[in-house]
Amino acid sequence: MNSAASRRQTPTPASAAGTSLPVVAIVGRPNVGKSTLLNRIVGRREAIVQERPGVTRDRKEVEASWSGRDFVIVDTGGWMSRGSVLDDKVSKQSERAIASADVVILVVDASVGPTDDDEAVARLLRKIGTPVIVVVNKVDDGGREVLMWNFLALGLGDPAAVSALHGRGTGDLLDRVVEHFAPAVEPVEDGDGAAEGAAGVDGEPGGERALFSVAIVGRPNVGKSTLFNRLIGEDRAVVHDMAGTTRDSIDTVVTTEQGPVRFVDTAGMRRKSRIDDGTEYFSMVRALQSVDAADTALLVIDATEGITHQDQRLAERIDAAGCPIVVVLNKWEQLDEDGRNDVLYQLSQRLHFLGDSSILRISALTGRGVHRLLPELEKAIDAYHRRAPTRQVNDVIRRAQQAQPGPHGARVLYATQGASDPPTFTLFANKVIPPHYLRYLERSLREAFELGPTPIKMRVRLRSDT
Repeated sequence: MNSAASRRQTPTPASAAGTSLPVVAIVGRPNVGKSTLLNRIVGRREAIVQERPGVTRDRKEVEASWSGRDFVIVDTGGWMSRGSVLDDKVSKQSERAIASADVVILVVDASVGPTDDDEAVARLLRKIGTPVIVVVNKVDDGGREVLMWNFLALGLGDPAAVSALHGRGTGDLLDRVVEHFAPAVEPVEDGDGAAEGAAGVDGEPGGERALFSVAIVGRPNVGKSTLFNRLIGEDRAVVHDMAGTTRDSIDTVVTTEQGPVRFVDTAGMRRKSRIDDGTEYFSMVRALQSVDAADTALLVIDATEGITHQDQRLAERIDAAGCPIVVVLNKWEQLDEDGRNDVLYQLSQRLHFLGDSSILRISALTGRGVHRLLPELEKAIDAYHRRAPTRQVNDVIRRAQQAQPGPHGARVLYATQGASDPPTFTLFANKVIPPHYLRYLERSLREAFELGPTPIKMRVRLRSDT
């Protein structure tokens, strides 16, 4: 047994953002094991896998490494020569992945043999100049290896026999893949032996701003994927007017005036009682993981439906994760004046706990108002990392208490910001501070330091003033 794990190395995080890595696209008809193969190559469960076709619909890009070579591997939905409107969109995603790839892996099913759809994909691949490797999956033992020679008829050279589920043959496959990569470029050293380009402005590595992550979340079918495609400038995510089109979280790093931004499109999150299969459950789990890992979140709401109970629950979940929130009211152009006033009233009533979170009214479909998103995200991230000097924190608390003394003699003796990400303030008080007065002090700090929508943590420690 030849396991891909024997020589796998962990790539540098986000290396694709600043380096042009080779791209390997995994394509094929539905339900041949493409996502299972991606998971086997990267050594973890990145793509959602289930024994039925149609689970993967979008392109999913993941960094991997083999024999010292880093590369990006792209999982795609099943390619079909004909199907529904949604099937056609999924197939277009596969074709775009093929067009941008340095190496293409065509996955076929040994247990089924060559099919008309396999031949249709092969005809497409024979027209391109990109290296193609036919991977015959589900060859779980040596006795089944003879089945791979049936696929010579595809006219794409000698096939490779693998079992993506068990790892059999994946190491040999990756050896063939990296053989097609261009030679690695060694860093050029200057006279002092330091690699050129290693230092940027002020001697900091790379001279680039840190990458931050933005999760696009919301209920199914509110326009998240349309907004994602609008922000990254291409049709990366499959968009269709059917709830649940996006099954997994996919991401793209975009270079902006504010620096590199990683946008993560997540699956629509429904109430647990509405989740009717395993795929939806894992989609929800991935979406929640994306929220927990994000630096900020865009909560997309369908303005034509108003603020629903599920929108409220999602906002609470994001807020509990300590993630700054920008509320995006999508499809705003479809509302008349009364409808807009009603939505804003619902927002003030049902999402009041979000405090000063930014509210943007946009149309993801036409692009109207989308240009205001990046500046708002920049403000949210700056506030998330902000630290205030202890002297200024105490000045703000002192002025607030002078303007409105605490009830029942409650008084803050000393205050400090103990942490950032998000800003965390510790108040040393002579007695328990009532919640409403603590909210007053929090609002004073938020306004004084222009913390905007970022969450604030307030901790109270009791200390005698005598």
